[in-house]
Amino acid sequence: MSTPYIFMIVGKNDNPLYEVEFTSGPKPRDPSSHISQFVIHSALDLAEEAVWKSNQMYLKVVDRFGKSYISSYVTAGHLKFMLLHDKKDEDAIKNFFQEVYELYVKILLKPFYQLNTP
Repeated sequence: MSTPYIFMIVGKNDNPLYEVEFTSGPKPRDPSSHISQFVIHSALDLAEEAVWKSNQMYLKVVDRFGKSYISSYVTAGHLKFMLLHDKKDEDAIKNFFQEVYELYVKILLKPFYQLNTP
């Protein structure tokens, strides 16, 4: 059984702004699924360290937990997109992050949006 993809947007002050879980079919929610939030949150420090080592927005895999990987993408405003996944498909994940970033920029252009709010 493969783990679901869990995507999280984390604000500049490490506050969670958005979280979604992608599954491949109708499966009941696992009672231990809240652990994924802790796994992603623990990878935030590693993502912040990787920002200073790279000049790219896409930081690739920043951490591992068991058989799962945590990939990260950091915006110019220090907003972090985090993805917990079990397959290491760099191109697909990079494309996903770029599409999410384009949608986020469109939201930023709206006059009533306040930064670091859900």
